[in-house]
Amino acid sequence: MSNFFSSWLWLSRFRSSSLNHSFHRALHSITTATPHKNAPTSSNFFNSHRTNNPWTNWSIPLALALSAGSLSLQPHSDPSFSDSLDSDISGVSIGGKGSTQYVVKGSQKEFPQELLEELKIICKDNISLDYDERYFHGKPQNSFHKAVNIPDVIVYPRSEEEVSKIVKLCNIHKIPIVPYGGATSIEGHTLSPNGGVCIDMASMQKVKALHVDDMDVVVDPGIGWMELNEYLEPFGLFFPLDPGPGASIGGMCATRCSGSLAVRYGTMRDNVISLKVVLANGDIVKTASRARKSAAGYDLTRLMIGSEGTLGVITEVTLRLQKIPQCSVVAMCNFPSVKDAADVAIATMMSGIQVSRVELLDEVQIKAINIANGKNFPECPTLMFEFIGTEAYAREQTQIVRKIVSEHNGSDFVFAEEPEAKKELWKIRKEALWACFAMAPNMEAMISDVCVPLSHLADIISRSKKELDASSLVCTVIAHAGDGNFHTVILFDPTKEEQRQEAERLNHFMVHAALSLEGTCTGEHGVGTGKMKYLEEELGVEALRTMKKIKSVLDPNNIMNPGKLIPPHVCF
Repeated sequence: MSNFFSSWLWLSRFRSSSLNHSFHRALHSITTATPHKNAPTSSNFFNSHRTNNPWTNWSIPLALALSAGSLSLQPHSDPSFSDSLDSDISGVSIGGKGSTQYVVKGSQKEFPQELLEELKIICKDNISLDYDERYFHGKPQNSFHKAVNIPDVIVYPRSEEEVSKIVKLCNIHKIPIVPYGGATSIEGHTLSPNGGVCIDMASMQKVKALHVDDMDVVVDPGIGWMELNEYLEPFGLFFPLDPGPGASIGGMCATRCSGSLAVRYGTMRDNVISLKVVLANGDIVKTASRARKSAAGYDLTRLMIGSEGTLGVITEVTLRLQKIPQCSVVAMCNFPSVKDAADVAIATMMSGIQVSRVELLDEVQIKAINIANGKNFPECPTLMFEFIGTEAYAREQTQIVRKIVSEHNGSDFVFAEEPEAKKELWKIRKEALWACFAMAPNMEAMISDVCVPLSHLADIISRSKKELDASSLVCTVIAHAGDGNFHTVILFDPTKEEQRQEAERLNHFMVHAALSLEGTCTGEHGVGTGKMKYLEEELGVEALRTMKKIKSVLDPNNIMNPGKLIPPHVCF
Protein backbone atom coordinates (compact mmCIF):
# COMPACT_ATOMS: atom_id res chain seq x y z
CA MET A 1 0.00 0.00 0.00
CA SER A 2 1.42 3.36 -0.91
CA ASN A 3 2.18 5.91 1.79
CA PHE A 4 -0.31 8.26 0.16
CA PHE A 5 -3.17 5.75 0.22
CA SER A 6 -2.37 4.63 3.76
CA SER A 7 -2.26 8.21 4.98
CA TRP A 8 -5.59 8.91 3.29
CA LEU A 9 -7.23 5.96 5.05
CA TRP A 10 -5.75 7.00 8.39
CA LEU A 11 -6.82 10.62 7.96
CA SER A 12 -10.30 9.55 6.88
CA ARG A 13 -10.74 7.46 10.02
CA PHE A 14 -9.25 10.20 12.20
CA ARG A 15 -11.60 12.80 10.77
CA SER A 16 -14.68 10.59 11.05
CA SER A 17 -13.92 10.01 14.73
CA SER A 18 -13.13 13.57 15.69
CA LEU A 19 -15.93 15.21 13.76
CA ASN A 20 -18.71 12.68 14.24
CA HIS A 21 -19.81 14.01 17.62
CA SER A 22 -20.02 17.58 16.36
CA PHE A 23 -21.76 16.43 13.19
CA HIS A 24 -24.50 14.61 15.05
CA ARG A 25 -24.96 17.54 17.43
CA ALA A 26 -25.51 19.84 14.45
CA LEU A 27 -27.56 17.36 12.45
CA HIS A 28 -30.30 16.84 14.97
CA SER A 29 -31.01 20.57 15.14
CA ILE A 30 -32.45 20.40 11.63
CA THR A 31 -34.13 16.98 11.76
CA THR A 32 -37.29 15.73 13.38
CA ALA A 33 -36.78 13.91 16.64
CA THR A 34 -37.32 10.21 15.94
CA PRO A 35 -38.83 8.17 18.77
CA HIS A 36 -37.57 4.61 18.97
CA LYS A 37 -38.56 1.63 21.04
CA ASN A 38 -39.09 2.85 24.63
CA ALA A 39 -38.23 6.45 23.88
CA PRO A 40 -40.76 9.05 25.00
CA THR A 41 -42.99 10.58 22.37
CA SER A 42 -43.92 14.19 21.80
CA SER A 43 -45.57 16.29 19.14
CA ASN A 44 -42.74 18.81 19.42
CA PHE A 45 -39.34 18.76 17.81
CA PHE A 46 -36.43 18.62 20.22
CA ASN A 47 -33.18 20.21 19.25
CA SER A 48 -29.96 20.25 21.15
CA HIS A 49 -28.15 23.54 21.43
CA ARG A 50 -24.46 24.05 21.52
CA THR A 51 -23.09 27.22 23.00
CA ASN A 52 -21.09 29.15 20.47
CA ASN A 53 -17.86 29.77 22.31
CA PRO A 54 -14.19 29.42 21.44
CA TRP A 55 -13.81 26.33 23.55
CA THR A 56 -16.12 24.15 21.49
CA ASN A 57 -15.26 20.52 22.23
CA TRP A 58 -13.94 18.54 19.27
CA SER A 59 -14.07 14.99 20.50
CA ILE A 60 -11.98 12.17 19.13
CA PRO A 61 -13.45 9.01 20.57
CA LEU A 62 -10.37 6.85 21.00
CA ALA A 63 -10.85 3.48 19.62
CA LEU A 64 -11.66 0.38 21.02
CA ALA A 65 -11.30 -1.51 24.07
CA LEU A 66 -11.03 -4.75 25.73
CA SER A 67 -13.72 -7.34 26.08
CA ALA A 68 -16.40 -6.22 28.49
CA GLY A 69 -18.77 -8.07 30.69
CA SER A 70 -22.47 -7.57 30.42
CA LEU A 71 -24.96 -7.23 33.20
CA SER A 72 -28.58 -6.72 33.94
CA LEU A 73 -29.31 -3.98 36.46
CA GLN A 74 -32.64 -2.95 37.91
CA PRO A 75 -32.59 0.21 40.03
CA HIS A 76 -33.17 -0.83 43.63
CA SER A 77 -33.12 0.73 47.05
CA ASP A 78 -32.22 -2.34 49.13
CA PRO A 79 -28.43 -2.20 49.65
CA SER A 80 -28.33 -5.82 50.81
CA PHE A 81 -29.01 -7.12 47.31
CA SER A 82 -26.51 -7.96 44.61
CA ASP A 83 -27.19 -6.52 41.19
CA SER A 84 -29.50 -8.81 39.28
CA LEU A 85 -27.49 -10.95 36.89
CA ASP A 86 -27.72 -12.73 33.61
CA SER A 87 -25.47 -15.69 33.02
CA ASP A 88 -23.68 -16.93 29.97
CA ILE A 89 -23.90 -20.53 28.84
CA SER A 90 -21.05 -21.67 31.09
CA GLY A 91 -22.72 -20.26 34.18
CA VAL A 92 -20.23 -17.39 34.62
CA SER A 93 -21.89 -14.19 35.78
CA ILE A 94 -21.90 -11.61 33.02
CA GLY A 95 -19.49 -8.82 33.86
CA GLY A 96 -18.14 -10.80 36.80
CA LYS A 97 -15.08 -12.96 37.24
CA GLY A 98 -14.17 -15.02 34.18
CA SER A 99 -16.72 -13.38 31.90
CA THR A 100 -15.93 -13.41 28.20
CA GLN A 101 -19.06 -11.49 27.17
CA TYR A 102 -18.54 -8.08 25.56
CA VAL A 103 -22.07 -6.89 24.79
CA VAL A 104 -23.38 -5.20 27.92
CA LYS A 105 -26.93 -6.26 28.73
CA GLY A 106 -29.46 -4.22 30.65
CA SER A 107 -33.11 -3.75 31.52
CA GLN A 108 -34.80 -0.75 29.91
CA LYS A 109 -38.20 0.38 31.19
CA GLU A 110 -40.73 2.73 29.67
CA PHE A 111 -39.57 6.32 29.93
CA PRO A 112 -42.11 8.36 31.95
CA GLN A 113 -43.87 11.00 29.88
CA GLU A 114 -44.17 13.14 33.01
CA LEU A 115 -40.37 13.18 33.38
CA LEU A 116 -39.96 14.14 29.73
CA GLU A 117 -42.25 17.13 30.14
CA GLU A 118 -40.36 18.21 33.27
CA LEU A 119 -37.03 17.91 31.45
CA LYS A 120 -38.40 20.07 28.61
CA ILE A 121 -39.18 22.83 31.09
CA ILE A 122 -35.64 22.73 32.52
CA CYS A 123 -33.66 22.27 29.30
CA LYS A 124 -35.87 24.12 26.83
CA ASP A 125 -34.31 23.49 23.40
CA ASN A 126 -31.28 21.70 24.82
CA ILE A 127 -32.79 18.22 24.66
CA SER A 128 -32.91 15.56 21.94
CA LEU A 129 -34.93 12.46 21.10
CA ASP A 130 -33.25 12.10 17.72
CA TYR A 131 -32.45 8.43 17.16
CA ASP A 132 -29.10 9.03 15.43
CA GLU A 133 -27.94 11.25 18.24
CA ARG A 134 -29.08 8.81 20.92
CA TYR A 135 -27.39 5.98 19.04
CA PHE A 136 -24.17 7.96 18.79
CA HIS A 137 -24.14 8.65 22.53
CA GLY A 138 -25.10 5.09 23.46
CA LYS A 139 -22.91 3.20 21.01
CA PRO A 140 -19.77 5.23 20.18
CA GLN A 141 -18.77 4.68 16.57
CA ASN A 142 -15.17 3.74 17.29
CA SER A 143 -15.53 1.81 20.54
CA PHE A 144 -15.12 -1.93 20.84
CA HIS A 145 -17.70 -1.91 23.67
CA LYS A 146 -21.39 -2.22 22.88
CA ALA A 147 -24.63 -2.33 24.85
CA VAL A 148 -28.08 -3.73 24.06
CA ASN A 149 -29.78 -0.36 24.67
CA ILE A 150 -29.15 3.33 24.01
CA PRO A 151 -30.24 6.44 25.96
CA ASP A 152 -33.91 7.44 25.79
CA VAL A 153 -33.12 11.14 25.98
CA ILE A 154 -30.03 13.36 25.59
CA VAL A 155 -29.93 16.57 27.61
CA TYR A 156 -27.41 19.41 27.34
CA PRO A 157 -27.47 21.37 30.62
CA ARG A 158 -25.98 24.88 30.63
CA SER A 159 -25.47 25.29 34.36
CA GLU A 160 -24.89 23.48 37.62
CA GLU A 161 -28.44 24.31 38.69
CA GLU A 162 -29.87 22.62 35.60
CA VAL A 163 -27.78 19.51 36.27
CA SER A 164 -29.09 19.41 39.84
CA LYS A 165 -32.71 19.67 38.73
CA ILE A 166 -32.24 16.99 36.04
CA VAL A 167 -30.60 14.55 38.45
CA LYS A 168 -33.17 15.16 41.19
CA LEU A 169 -36.04 14.40 38.79
CA CYS A 170 -34.36 11.25 37.50
CA ASN A 171 -33.88 10.07 41.08
CA ILE A 172 -37.57 10.62 41.86
CA HIS A 173 -38.56 8.59 38.79
CA LYS A 174 -35.68 6.08 39.29
CA ILE A 175 -34.40 6.61 35.75
CA PRO A 176 -30.69 5.87 35.04
CA ILE A 177 -28.25 8.70 34.34
CA VAL A 178 -25.07 8.50 32.26
CA PRO A 179 -22.75 11.57 32.32
CA TYR A 180 -21.05 12.24 28.97
CA GLY A 181 -17.89 14.26 28.34
CA GLY A 182 -15.44 14.23 25.44
CA ALA A 183 -16.31 10.64 24.40
CA THR A 184 -12.64 9.57 24.41
CA SER A 185 -12.87 6.88 27.10
CA ILE A 186 -12.33 3.35 25.83
CA GLU A 187 -13.68 1.06 28.55
CA GLY A 188 -17.42 1.43 28.00
CA HIS A 189 -17.89 4.23 30.55
CA THR A 190 -20.63 6.00 28.56
CA LEU A 191 -22.69 3.00 27.45
CA SER A 192 -26.38 3.13 28.39
CA PRO A 193 -27.36 -0.53 28.82
CA ASN A 194 -30.45 0.47 30.81
CA GLY A 195 -31.50 3.41 28.63
CA GLY A 196 -32.34 6.52 30.65
CA VAL A 197 -30.96 10.05 30.42
CA CYS A 198 -27.56 10.88 28.96
CA ILE A 199 -26.25 14.17 30.39
CA ASP A 200 -23.91 15.65 27.78
CA MET A 201 -21.76 18.37 29.39
CA ALA A 202 -20.64 19.95 26.11
CA SER A 203 -22.58 23.19 26.76
CA MET A 204 -20.67 23.80 30.02
CA GLN A 205 -17.23 24.88 28.81
CA LYS A 206 -16.49 28.17 30.58
CA VAL A 207 -13.34 29.22 32.38
CA LYS A 208 -15.03 30.58 35.50
CA ALA A 209 -12.01 32.06 37.31
CA LEU A 210 -8.27 32.20 36.72
CA HIS A 211 -6.00 32.99 39.68
CA VAL A 212 -2.62 33.64 38.09
CA ASP A 213 -0.84 34.42 41.37
CA ASP A 214 -2.19 31.23 42.95
CA MET A 215 -1.56 29.18 39.81
CA ASP A 216 -5.03 27.63 39.75
CA VAL A 217 -8.12 27.84 37.58
CA VAL A 218 -11.83 27.10 38.08
CA VAL A 219 -13.55 25.59 35.03
CA ASP A 220 -16.74 23.95 33.83
CA PRO A 221 -16.46 20.18 33.29
CA GLY A 222 -17.07 20.29 29.52
CA ILE A 223 -13.97 22.25 28.55
CA GLY A 224 -11.22 20.20 26.89
CA TRP A 225 -7.69 20.13 28.25
CA MET A 226 -6.29 21.32 24.90
CA GLU A 227 -8.69 24.27 24.73
CA LEU A 228 -7.88 25.12 28.34
CA ASN A 229 -4.17 25.21 27.58
CA GLU A 230 -4.78 27.51 24.63
CA TYR A 231 -6.55 29.87 27.03
CA LEU A 232 -3.76 29.65 29.63
CA GLU A 233 -0.79 30.08 27.30
CA PRO A 234 -0.81 33.93 27.22
CA PHE A 235 -0.53 33.88 31.03
CA GLY A 236 2.56 31.65 30.95
CA LEU A 237 0.66 28.77 32.57
CA PHE A 238 -0.52 25.32 31.52
CA PHE A 239 -2.41 22.30 32.83
CA PRO A 240 0.05 19.41 32.65
CA LEU A 241 -2.14 16.34 32.03
CA ASP A 242 -2.33 15.28 28.39
CA PRO A 243 -4.55 12.26 27.65
CA GLY A 244 -6.08 11.68 24.23
CA PRO A 245 -7.04 14.69 22.10
CA GLY A 246 -10.64 15.68 22.75
CA ALA A 247 -10.79 14.62 26.41
CA SER A 248 -12.77 16.96 28.66
CA ILE A 249 -11.75 18.01 32.18
CA GLY A 250 -14.86 16.48 33.78
CA GLY A 251 -14.28 13.14 32.08
CA MET A 252 -10.59 13.25 32.99
CA CYS A 253 -11.59 13.62 36.66
CA ALA A 254 -14.16 10.84 36.39
CA THR A 255 -11.66 8.33 34.99
CA ARG A 256 -8.64 9.52 37.02
CA CYS A 257 -6.64 9.83 33.83
CA SER A 258 -3.02 10.81 33.38
CA GLY A 259 -0.91 10.85 30.18
CA SER A 260 2.71 11.21 29.14
CA LEU A 261 3.49 14.04 31.61
CA ALA A 262 2.34 12.06 34.68
CA VAL A 263 5.90 10.92 35.31
CA ARG A 264 6.73 14.50 36.39
CA TYR A 265 3.40 16.09 37.39
CA GLY A 266 1.35 13.15 38.65
CA THR A 267 -2.13 11.99 37.63
CA MET A 268 -5.50 13.70 37.83
CA ARG A 269 -5.79 12.99 41.55
CA ASP A 270 -2.64 15.08 42.12
CA ASN A 271 -3.77 18.05 40.03
CA VAL A 272 -7.33 18.67 41.20
CA ILE A 273 -7.73 20.99 44.19
CA SER A 274 -11.50 20.91 44.55
CA LEU A 275 -14.70 19.76 42.87
CA LYS A 276 -18.38 20.58 42.89
CA VAL A 277 -20.53 17.50 42.39
CA VAL A 278 -24.26 16.89 42.02
CA LEU A 279 -25.25 13.81 44.04
CA ALA A 280 -28.03 11.39 43.13
CA ASN A 281 -30.64 13.30 45.19
CA GLY A 282 -29.74 16.60 43.46
CA ASP A 283 -27.64 18.01 46.30
CA ILE A 284 -24.63 20.09 45.19
CA VAL A 285 -21.52 19.25 47.20
CA LYS A 286 -18.29 21.25 47.35
CA THR A 287 -15.51 18.79 48.15
CA ALA A 288 -12.79 21.19 49.39
CA SER A 289 -11.64 24.80 49.59
CA ARG A 290 -9.17 26.38 47.16
CA ALA A 291 -6.26 26.02 49.59
CA ARG A 292 -3.33 24.00 48.24
CA LYS A 293 -3.53 21.65 51.22
CA SER A 294 -6.12 20.86 53.86
CA ALA A 295 -6.69 18.32 56.63
CA ALA A 296 -10.37 19.21 57.07
CA GLY A 297 -12.55 16.11 57.05
CA TYR A 298 -12.79 13.21 54.62
CA ASP A 299 -11.06 13.69 51.28
CA LEU A 300 -14.21 13.86 49.17
CA THR A 301 -12.26 15.20 46.20
CA ARG A 302 -10.26 12.00 45.87
CA LEU A 303 -13.39 9.92 46.43
CA MET A 304 -15.04 11.48 43.40
CA ILE A 305 -11.95 11.39 41.17
CA GLY A 306 -12.02 8.02 39.44
CA SER A 307 -15.64 7.29 40.44
CA GLU A 308 -16.65 7.24 36.74
CA GLY A 309 -20.01 8.94 37.24
CA THR A 310 -21.24 6.27 39.67
CA LEU A 311 -21.38 8.62 42.69
CA GLY A 312 -22.26 11.98 41.18
CA VAL A 313 -22.02 14.36 38.23
CA ILE A 314 -19.03 16.72 38.30
CA THR A 315 -20.12 20.29 37.58
CA GLU A 316 -17.05 22.38 38.52
CA VAL A 317 -13.32 21.69 38.80
CA THR A 318 -10.53 23.70 40.43
CA LEU A 319 -7.21 22.72 38.89
CA ARG A 320 -3.59 23.15 39.92
CA LEU A 321 -1.55 24.83 37.16
CA GLN A 322 2.15 24.89 36.27
CA LYS A 323 4.46 27.46 34.73
CA ILE A 324 5.32 26.85 31.09
CA PRO A 325 8.95 25.66 31.17
CA GLN A 326 11.60 28.13 30.13
CA CYS A 327 13.27 25.56 27.89
CA SER A 328 12.66 22.00 26.76
CA VAL A 329 14.60 19.43 24.76
CA VAL A 330 13.09 16.36 23.06
CA ALA A 331 15.37 13.38 22.43
CA MET A 332 14.97 10.06 20.61
CA CYS A 333 17.11 6.93 20.56
CA ASN A 334 16.91 3.36 19.29
CA PHE A 335 17.53 -0.07 20.83
CA PRO A 336 17.88 -3.68 19.68
CA SER A 337 15.09 -4.86 22.04
CA VAL A 338 12.23 -3.49 24.13
CA LYS A 339 13.98 -4.81 27.25
CA ASP A 340 17.02 -2.63 26.52
CA ALA A 341 14.73 0.37 26.05
CA ALA A 342 12.85 -0.36 29.29
CA ASP A 343 16.13 -0.80 31.17
CA VAL A 344 17.21 2.68 30.06
CA ALA A 345 13.89 4.17 31.19
CA ILE A 346 14.38 2.61 34.63
CA ALA A 347 18.03 3.69 34.83
CA THR A 348 17.06 7.24 33.89
CA MET A 349 14.46 7.43 36.66
CA MET A 350 16.90 5.91 39.16
CA SER A 351 19.52 8.52 38.24
CA GLY A 352 17.36 11.25 39.78
CA ILE A 353 16.95 13.23 36.56
CA GLN A 354 13.61 15.05 36.55
CA VAL A 355 12.41 14.07 33.08
CA SER A 356 8.96 15.25 32.07
CA ARG A 357 8.31 12.44 29.57
CA VAL A 358 9.73 8.98 28.89
CA GLU A 359 7.81 7.18 26.13
CA LEU A 360 8.61 3.76 24.63
CA LEU A 361 7.41 2.56 21.22
CA ASP A 362 8.23 -0.86 19.77
CA GLU A 363 9.30 -1.54 16.18
CA VAL A 364 5.74 -2.38 15.03
CA GLN A 365 4.45 0.94 16.31
CA ILE A 366 7.29 2.81 14.60
CA LYS A 367 6.39 1.02 11.36
CA ALA A 368 2.78 2.18 11.75
CA ILE A 369 3.96 5.76 12.32
CA ASN A 370 6.12 5.62 9.19
CA ILE A 371 3.17 4.39 7.10
CA ALA A 372 0.70 6.93 8.48
CA ASN A 373 2.97 9.96 8.36
CA GLY A 374 5.28 9.22 5.45
CA LYS A 375 8.26 9.15 7.81
CA ASN A 376 11.42 7.08 7.65
CA PHE A 377 12.28 6.39 11.30
CA PRO A 378 14.40 3.28 11.96
CA GLU A 379 11.91 0.48 12.67
CA CYS A 380 13.23 -0.67 16.02
CA PRO A 381 12.29 -0.12 19.70
CA THR A 382 12.51 3.61 20.41
CA LEU A 383 12.54 5.83 23.48
CA MET A 384 11.39 9.45 23.44
CA PHE A 385 12.40 11.84 26.25
CA GLU A 386 11.54 15.37 27.18
CA PHE A 387 13.76 17.43 29.50
CA ILE A 388 12.67 20.79 30.89
CA GLY A 389 14.08 23.65 32.96
CA THR A 390 16.57 26.36 32.17
CA GLU A 391 18.42 26.03 28.89
CA ALA A 392 21.59 24.91 30.63
CA TYR A 393 19.79 22.41 32.88
CA ALA A 394 17.79 20.84 30.04
CA ARG A 395 20.94 20.37 27.97
CA GLU A 396 22.82 18.93 30.95
CA GLN A 397 20.05 16.35 31.49
CA THR A 398 20.16 15.48 27.80
CA GLN A 399 23.87 14.66 27.94
CA ILE A 400 23.51 12.57 31.11
CA VAL A 401 20.80 10.47 29.47
CA ARG A 402 22.87 10.17 26.29
CA LYS A 403 25.56 8.51 28.44
CA ILE A 404 23.01 6.15 30.06
CA VAL A 405 21.72 5.19 26.60
CA SER A 406 25.21 4.39 25.35
CA GLU A 407 25.70 2.02 28.30
CA HIS A 408 22.58 0.02 27.43
CA ASN A 409 23.05 -0.82 23.73
CA GLY A 410 21.32 2.38 22.57
CA SER A 411 22.11 4.15 19.32
CA ASP A 412 21.11 7.05 17.05
CA PHE A 413 20.62 9.47 19.95
CA VAL A 414 19.20 12.68 18.47
CA PHE A 415 17.51 15.66 20.06
CA ALA A 416 15.45 18.69 19.01
CA GLU A 417 15.22 22.17 20.54
CA GLU A 418 13.25 24.05 17.91
CA PRO A 419 9.55 24.48 18.86
CA GLU A 420 8.11 23.17 15.60
CA ALA A 421 10.38 20.13 15.53
CA LYS A 422 9.46 19.25 19.12
CA LYS A 423 5.77 19.74 18.44
CA GLU A 424 5.92 17.45 15.40
CA LEU A 425 7.62 14.66 17.36
CA TRP A 426 5.02 14.70 20.15
CA LYS A 427 2.19 14.98 17.64
CA ILE A 428 3.37 11.73 16.07
CA ARG A 429 3.39 10.07 19.49
CA LYS A 430 -0.07 11.40 20.40
CA GLU A 431 -1.54 10.04 17.18
CA ALA A 432 0.10 6.63 17.51
CA LEU A 433 -3.24 4.82 17.81
CA TRP A 434 -4.54 6.31 14.58
CA ALA A 435 -1.31 5.31 12.89
CA CYS A 436 -2.15 1.69 13.75
CA PHE A 437 -5.35 1.98 11.72
CA ALA A 438 -3.35 3.26 8.74
CA MET A 439 -1.38 0.02 8.89
CA ALA A 440 -4.54 -2.10 9.24
CA PRO A 441 -7.47 0.14 8.18
CA ASN A 442 -10.24 -2.48 8.43
CA MET A 443 -9.35 -3.70 11.89
CA GLU A 444 -10.65 -2.99 15.37
CA ALA A 445 -8.31 -2.61 18.35
CA MET A 446 -8.26 -4.06 21.82
CA ILE A 447 -6.09 -1.91 24.07
CA SER A 448 -4.38 -2.99 27.27
CA ASP A 449 -3.51 -0.53 30.03
CA VAL A 450 -1.51 -2.38 32.67
CA CYS A 451 0.86 -0.67 35.08
CA VAL A 452 3.47 -2.27 37.34
CA PRO A 453 6.04 -1.05 39.89
CA LEU A 454 8.84 0.50 37.84
CA SER A 455 11.40 -2.20 38.70
CA HIS A 456 9.17 -4.80 37.00
CA LEU A 457 8.62 -2.85 33.78
CA ALA A 458 11.39 -4.48 31.73
CA ASP A 459 10.25 -7.94 32.85
CA ILE A 460 6.58 -7.55 31.95
CA ILE A 461 7.25 -5.78 28.65
CA SER A 462 9.69 -8.56 27.65
CA ARG A 463 7.20 -11.30 28.59
CA SER A 464 4.34 -9.53 26.86
CA LYS A 465 6.36 -8.78 23.75
CA LYS A 466 7.29 -12.46 23.40
CA GLU A 467 3.62 -13.45 23.60
CA LEU A 468 2.52 -10.69 21.20
CA ASP A 469 5.16 -11.55 18.59
CA ALA A 470 4.10 -15.21 18.66
CA SER A 471 0.48 -14.28 17.93
CA SER A 472 -1.04 -14.22 14.45
CA LEU A 473 -2.47 -10.75 15.18
CA VAL A 474 -0.71 -7.44 14.57
CA CYS A 475 0.18 -5.90 17.95
CA THR A 476 2.06 -2.76 18.95
CA VAL A 477 3.53 -1.62 22.27
CA ILE A 478 3.31 1.98 23.56
CA ALA A 479 4.51 2.73 27.09
CA HIS A 480 4.68 5.60 29.54
CA ALA A 481 7.94 3.99 30.57
CA GLY A 482 8.81 6.44 33.33
CA ASP A 483 5.98 5.27 35.60
CA GLY A 484 5.58 1.60 34.64
CA ASN A 485 2.44 2.02 32.51
CA PHE A 486 2.24 0.42 29.08
CA HIS A 487 -0.38 -0.19 26.42
CA THR A 488 -0.63 -2.76 23.69
CA VAL A 489 -2.77 -2.12 20.64
CA ILE A 490 -4.04 -5.52 19.47
CA LEU A 491 -5.55 -5.30 15.99
CA PHE A 492 -8.17 -7.86 14.94
CA ASP A 493 -10.92 -8.42 12.38
CA PRO A 494 -14.26 -7.86 14.19
CA THR A 495 -16.01 -10.23 11.77
CA LYS A 496 -13.84 -13.17 12.86
CA GLU A 497 -14.67 -14.49 16.32
CA GLU A 498 -11.43 -16.47 16.56
CA GLN A 499 -9.45 -13.23 16.18
CA ARG A 500 -11.49 -11.50 18.89
CA GLN A 501 -10.87 -14.44 21.21
CA GLU A 502 -7.14 -14.34 20.47
CA ALA A 503 -7.07 -10.59 21.21
CA GLU A 504 -8.82 -11.25 24.50
CA ARG A 505 -6.41 -14.06 25.35
CA LEU A 506 -3.46 -11.71 24.86
CA ASN A 507 -5.11 -9.04 26.98
CA HIS A 508 -5.84 -11.56 29.77
CA PHE A 509 -2.22 -12.66 29.66
CA MET A 510 -0.91 -9.14 30.21
CA VAL A 511 -3.43 -8.26 32.93
CA HIS A 512 -2.72 -11.39 34.93
CA ALA A 513 1.03 -10.93 34.44
CA ALA A 514 0.73 -7.38 35.80
CA LEU A 515 -1.35 -8.51 38.79
CA SER A 516 1.21 -11.19 39.60
CA LEU A 517 3.82 -8.40 39.83
CA GLU A 518 1.71 -6.28 42.23
CA GLY A 519 0.51 -4.14 39.36
CA THR A 520 -2.91 -3.00 38.18
CA CYS A 521 -5.27 -3.89 35.33
CA THR A 522 -5.65 -0.19 34.46
CA GLY A 523 -3.07 2.53 34.90
CA GLU A 524 -5.09 5.39 33.39
CA HIS A 525 -8.04 4.29 31.24
CA GLY A 526 -10.34 3.37 34.12
CA VAL A 527 -12.65 0.42 34.76
CA GLY A 528 -15.96 1.10 32.99
CA THR A 529 -17.41 -2.26 31.99
CA GLY A 530 -14.27 -3.73 30.45
CA LYS A 531 -12.09 -4.08 33.55
CA MET A 532 -14.67 -5.03 36.20
CA LYS A 533 -13.86 -8.73 35.92
CA TYR A 534 -10.28 -8.15 37.13
CA LEU A 535 -11.01 -6.03 40.21
CA GLU A 536 -11.56 -8.80 42.75
CA GLU A 537 -8.21 -10.37 41.95
CA GLU A 538 -6.50 -6.98 42.19
CA LEU A 539 -8.25 -5.42 45.19
CA GLY A 540 -10.00 -8.23 47.06
CA VAL A 541 -13.72 -8.68 47.71
CA GLU A 542 -13.59 -6.67 50.95
CA ALA A 543 -12.50 -3.54 49.08
CA LEU A 544 -15.23 -4.06 46.50
CA ARG A 545 -17.87 -4.50 49.20
CA THR A 546 -16.70 -1.24 50.77
CA MET A 547 -17.07 0.50 47.41
CA LYS A 548 -20.55 -0.92 47.02
CA LYS A 549 -21.56 0.29 50.48
CA ILE A 550 -20.41 3.82 49.61
CA LYS A 551 -22.33 3.63 46.32
CA SER A 552 -25.50 2.41 48.08
CA VAL A 553 -25.44 5.26 50.59
CA LEU A 554 -24.85 8.02 48.04
CA ASP A 555 -27.01 6.48 45.32
CA PRO A 556 -29.64 4.22 46.95
CA ASN A 557 -31.72 4.00 43.77
CA ASN A 558 -28.68 3.02 41.68
CA ILE A 559 -29.35 5.65 39.00
CA MET A 560 -25.80 6.99 38.63
CA ASN A 561 -24.14 5.27 35.65
CA PRO A 562 -25.37 1.83 36.76
CA GLY A 563 -23.41 -1.25 35.75
CA LYS A 564 -20.01 0.41 35.76
CA LEU A 565 -16.93 0.11 38.00
CA ILE A 566 -18.27 -2.33 40.66
CA PRO A 567 -18.54 -5.96 39.47
CA PRO A 568 -22.13 -7.26 39.50
CA HIS A 569 -21.28 -10.37 41.55
CA VAL A 570 -20.28 -8.30 44.60
CA CYS A 571 -22.84 -8.64 47.42
CA PHE A 572 -23.03 -7.53 51.02
